[in-house]
Amino acid sequence: MKINWSVRFNNPHWWAQIALSVGVPVLAYFGVSASDLTTWDAVFDVFIKAIKNPVVFVSALTAIFNALVDPTTKGLSDSVTAMTFRKPN
Repeated sequence: MKINWSVRFNNPHWWAQIALSVGVPVLAYFGVSASDLTTWDAVFDVFIKAIKNPVVFVSALTAIFNALVDPTTKGLSDSVTAMTFRKPN
């Protein structure tokens, strides 16, 4: 699996997609809104509950996997063209 990680790490849209891939299943399953997470203790409590819950954990992993896969290529790797990028195109 060849992925141009440096370009993805420098792409704010990719980071937003990863954050939503984790955040949405967690918040939806536990019925928590973002405004409920006003302290770090509350954030860590929900995060620990999510890790301990197989349904939430697998949902988040599936969403992250979907964020990693480039649907325009065959398999799991980036295209040859995408591998030559130095910054997000």
